[in-house]
Amino acid sequence: MNIVVGVAGGIAAYKACHIVRSFKEAGDEVTVVPTESALRFVGAATFEALSGNRVSTSVFSDVDEVRHVRVGQEADAVVIAPATADVVARIAGGHANDLLTATVLVATCPVIVVPAMHTEMWNNPAVQANVQVLRSRGITVIEPAHGRLTGKDSGPGRLPDTEQIVDVVRTRMAGYSFPLDLAGKKVVISAGGTQEPLDPVRYLGNRSSGRQGYALAEIAAQRGADVVLVAGNHVALPLPAGARVVDVVTTREMEAVMNQEAKDADVVIMAAAVADFRPANEAAFKMKKGNDDAALASVELVENPDILASLVKRRDAGEVPAGCVIVGFAAETGDADTSALEYAQAKFERKGCDLLMANEVGEGKVFGQLDNAGWLLRRGEEPQVVHSGSKHVVSAQIVDAVVAHLQ
Repeated sequence: MNIVVGVAGGIAAYKACHIVRSFKEAGDEVTVVPTESALRFVGAATFEALSGNRVSTSVFSDVDEVRHVRVGQEADAVVIAPATADVVARIAGGHANDLLTATVLVATCPVIVVPAMHTEMWNNPAVQANVQVLRSRGITVIEPAHGRLTGKDSGPGRLPDTEQIVDVVRTRMAGYSFPLDLAGKKVVISAGGTQEPLDPVRYLGNRSSGRQGYALAEIAAQRGADVVLVAGNHVALPLPAGARVVDVVTTREMEAVMNQEAKDADVVIMAAAVADFRPANEAAFKMKKGNDDAALASVELVENPDILASLVKRRDAGEVPAGCVIVGFAAETGDADTSALEYAQAKFERKGCDLLMANEVGEGKVFGQLDNAGWLLRRGEEPQVVHSGSKHVVSAQIVDAVVAHLQ
């Protein structure tokens, strides 16, 4: 793919180097188009070395090649990261006074703008009005992350992590847009695995990385939702921009938080890989080898609560809003008699949720992987095959189905 990386003159301009490298390592052709101000933070030589292409800021460069038109015409995506308040305003105003803004005007491919600025600037009515103008024209504007800004300031306005930006760009290039069709909706998502302690050191758990749940949170937040992410397993992933994260450890802790947050939710997505069982007794001290205590030779297990089925029952009882869309996940393995899909369909009927994303798991499948695949089950419809793709692309398909159900 031919990707144009625009860079505006903000302190986060140095992070554009990581974005360029990420695209290059994936095999993309990258052209960096900075503003004059951006080159005060990162020199042209750096961008040229990373991209392998010459860098220019002016519409008067290579006039004989009509470069101010050609760069945008040949692009498969234009990504502006960071985008300052000034660049956002100039694009909204239709300016073409440098190579970057001229490229945006010419481009017919997806344009993704990634703002980075101080919180006060991001919240300024003029900036928000310009952002709305961009979105109304089909330009994707990624919500900024919360975190440390220049100096001692902290708040919304931070450039999201490279991985998050690249994932959104790839999803947009795959044909999925980010309309604000979840604005005003509360979406509660669980992610990661739960841990059930055996003793103060050991626990029962699983291989879930939390990537699918985090991807769902990012897609839902970019589509305007008020997202609450209930995260287990100490997930080591960048926090989704705009989401409120609640950390839990055990299945019972996750159940308590999910029940509380679901009381006023419009959508609940149970993407976490919760432990079905927990030790009946947790040892007060570390269990040691060589101990003759027979109780240490085996571990008695008891069933954990079924959070998904419980949420459906709570909705039926009026403790969760009647219109709340409940989505489940089924990580299944097939056997000689029954396929993974058949097991998932049986689970779908048993749980009573509105939608269910089914995965076939096992060695090298789904858990910890960057891609996902499976089937999306809906009431009264044939299973929708979800072809292998990034977990963000899969999330976009799931959110599309959720929005259709809400409507």
